[in-house]
Amino acid sequence: MKVAVYSTQANNAENVGKQLVSKLKEAQITVDNEQPDIVVTVGGDGTLLSAFQHYRTQLAHVRFIGVHTGHLGFYTDWQDYELDDLVKAIQADTGESVGYPILDIDVTLVGEKKPIRYQAVNESTIKKISSTLVADVYIKDQLFERFRGDGLCISTPTGSTAYNRSIGGAVIHPHLEVLQMAEIASINNRVFRTLGASVIMAPDEWVTIRPAHGGNFNFTADQVDVVNSPIEQIEYRIGKQKINFAKYRHIGFWNRVHNAFIGDRNED
Repeated sequence: MKVAVYSTQANNAENVGKQLVSKLKEAQITVDNEQPDIVVTVGGDGTLLSAFQHYRTQLAHVRFIGVHTGHLGFYTDWQDYELDDLVKAIQADTGESVGYPILDIDVTLVGEKKPIRYQAVNESTIKKISSTLVADVYIKDQLFERFRGDGLCISTPTGSTAYNRSIGGAVIHPHLEVLQMAEIASINNRVFRTLGASVIMAPDEWVTIRPAHGGNFNFTADQVDVVNSPIEQIEYRIGKQKINFAKYRHIGFWNRVHNAFIGDRNED
């Protein structure tokens, strides 16, 4: 068993990460940040998303564990004062995991034939810099609408609880391996019309966004931010791989939603 520890410098995460490394070594567990079997992230959800990007070429054999050092994170099952229990759980590891869908994103730049591949656990957005985004939206290569507004957000089921939720999208259980497209401040009047609601697409469907030519765009894939890019089109599909979490005491999806957004009444 080889374990990587991926931490940030915020909220004492770096110190917690060092403590965890020390405890793993004391338990004779190999610490390997290059080719790990398990990646333990120390910090919060942002740390886990960053670790996913770092290890995304190893998704076939890597499982993730999240340790939070601040407020309860959506992807973090362990708290920073539970390191001893976490090490014992790793020692007793049986290889069980739970997988969540991710996005495969192919971005083609103007004048280029080969797209650039990105991946995301939560969501991807496209916006036009300093003006309204105008883009044709295709579902399975069929024109669905011409969008006008601030931008578009494509999310995974687990990502449906992130930016997608804040702009009015639906919350979706990750067992439904679907894409969701939500509008960001769309323009709807007698001249310009969009659906005006989020769209949920089946696992065998994909969405293609082709911005109107002229100007550059801001594209994101989780924490990856590509600014001022001349984008020809972006194609989104549910990924062939998943992000897998070690199933020691992995919190159920609806419990995560409850903890993140509702909480206990006695906390008021």
